[in-house]
Amino acid sequence: MNNFKKQQIASIVIKVLLKRFETFPIDASNNRNAPFHEAFLHAFQEKFDDRVSDLPLFISLSSWLHGLNTTLGQTFFEKVAHILSQGEKREYTSKKLGNLQIFQSQKDVINQIMTNLSTSQTSPHLRNEVTAIYEISSGALTNAIDFSADVFIEDANSILAIELKSVKPNSGEMKGEKQKILEGKTALQRAFPNKQIDFYIGFPFDPTSPTPCDFDKTRFLNSIINMTKFFDPAETLIASELWDKLSGEEHTMEIILEIINAISTPTFMQNFQFLQNSTNKNDPHYHEILQAWYLFSEIELVERDKEIQQAIHNHRELQKIYHQNLFIDDEYNRNRANQLLHLFSPRDERLMTEN
Repeated sequence: MNNFKKQQIASIVIKVLLKRFETFPIDASNNRNAPFHEAFLHAFQEKFDDRVSDLPLFISLSSWLHGLNTTLGQTFFEKVAHILSQGEKREYTSKKLGNLQIFQSQKDVINQIMTNLSTSQTSPHLRNEVTAIYEISSGALTNAIDFSADVFIEDANSILAIELKSVKPNSGEMKGEKQKILEGKTALQRAFPNKQIDFYIGFPFDPTSPTPCDFDKTRFLNSIINMTKFFDPAETLIASELWDKLSGEEHTMEIILEIINAISTPTFMQNFQFLQNSTNKNDPHYHEILQAWYLFSEIELVERDKEIQQAIHNHRELQKIYHQNLFIDDEYNRNRANQLLHLFSPRDERLMTEN
């Protein structure tokens, strides 16, 4: 993974941490009234033992953790996937890009496949399903159902679409996902007839695995209600399998976790505040934090600070940019870095593409 992608991922990690620090419940004094939660939790008092001494704080922390889960599921995983793959989110819906079309006869075949899977007359088999659908390529056209891909990657010869899902999806969700993917894949094949179309459902990690990056596909799929009833393992990507597919490189998940662990330390807020104070720029610790946080652009700026100051000496607009904070609204100030790096663009372009 090159330095530019590592820095992009690190920037997202920093933003997530800053947002979560803003809402972290230091105590329960401002906790919303939660009488029903407290009433039900009293029944579990013995289960808590000495592990939970402050019930209102426990409720607040649970709410905070739910917010972190939402952020990871709706923002972090998707953005990292886009960085790794150079992909984007695509929504072929009536309110976005518009519905794609398929042949009515293909929709009928898909409906029959879904009926057979629902009643367990057949087991999911990706190759057989695709063959049955693609054999029919004429007749009246109809709109495919609304579908989206959290990650949509297109090159000259192929399209890779991935729908990212929670590792604990809602009960009954898999049937709808299967139909959406079958119709979506069929619609994409008609819209891009000369390209190989692959459509997967992806899970960012395996909660049943004893180690962070490993996975047991059979065990994991069996842990999800109706997953194996509707999905062939060949149309799923799990944990390191997913992240390596997105990046085209091995050990991608390990690198992502290394970046998070390097930044997410008990001294995170102190480090952040230290970086926000530009008077610390010449302190060796400043450089150490930048290195640990994968902020390679900023390292280059610090190392060439004297050159930059000379270059902007008579340029008032660049002086204003130079004195901006490193982070604005919880995000790395990429505009500032770009403007200053542009003064030395040939060298910096090489820097950001080095491994």
